[in-house]
Amino acid sequence: MLEINKIHNMDCIEGLKRIPDNSVDCIITSPPYNLGNKHHTGNKYHSSYNDDLPELKYQEQQIKVLDECFRILKEEGSMWYNHKNRIKQGIQISPYEWLTKSKFIIKQEIVWINRSQNFDKIRFYPWTERLYWLVKNPKTKMFNTINHHDVFDYNEWKPVGTSGKHTRAFPKKLVEDILICFPNAKVILDPYIGSGTTAIVSKSKGLDFIGIEINQEYCEIARNRLKQKTLLPLAENSKEDGIPPTNKLVGILPKRL
Repeated sequence: MLEINKIHNMDCIEGLKRIPDNSVDCIITSPPYNLGNKHHTGNKYHSSYNDDLPELKYQEQQIKVLDECFRILKEEGSMWYNHKNRIKQGIQISPYEWLTKSKFIIKQEIVWINRSQNFDKIRFYPWTERLYWLVKNPKTKMFNTINHHDVFDYNEWKPVGTSGKHTRAFPKKLVEDILICFPNAKVILDPYIGSGTTAIVSKSKGLDFIGIEINQEYCEIARNRLKQKTLLPLAENSKEDGIPPTNKLVGILPKRL
């Protein structure tokens, strides 16, 4: 069993295999998007991580991760999986292409209007990402404490931005809103923990967490954030944390398949 309330520096699959069956209440994560080693947000190009698998191998890898998450999730547990529709070689690739091949049931799809800038005039500008609520049992329920619909906008879940060394991280408010709706969740997992946002919010709410991250540098950033910022307001974003926004994609591919 991986130690709880700790960021583990290891391969994602290796770490998941060390977690017992039916032992985690909630999983919140965002995997690498496989966008290539050089891509852009608006007019800013960045290539700060290795993210360029053959698409079929990437999808096979994600299915393996999802199925391990399915195994360790409790019967009434929930997984929240942040991804997006991608355009590769002129064709849209939807996460449904591999989600439906995993063992999970897709309970709901949430749209996040985060204004991720892509101003290529050959299509309508893609400004959204998705969160997929995945469950083992179709009877699994949440309690919509925040009384919200299935679209969250830029001001509600404000993106961290691209001002730091790395350019991908989801906001604390996203994690907070999800956890509020699952009041019975006690153990929270993020297998691609990056700079530690899921862990920070979990700890600030008095919940146990398990974080897995393959990159040593980001493990240290996450550990430092946990020490310094746990008790600060949850709406605070990474720029205010006094560290550069990290890359949510760096909890990178198991064994670099």
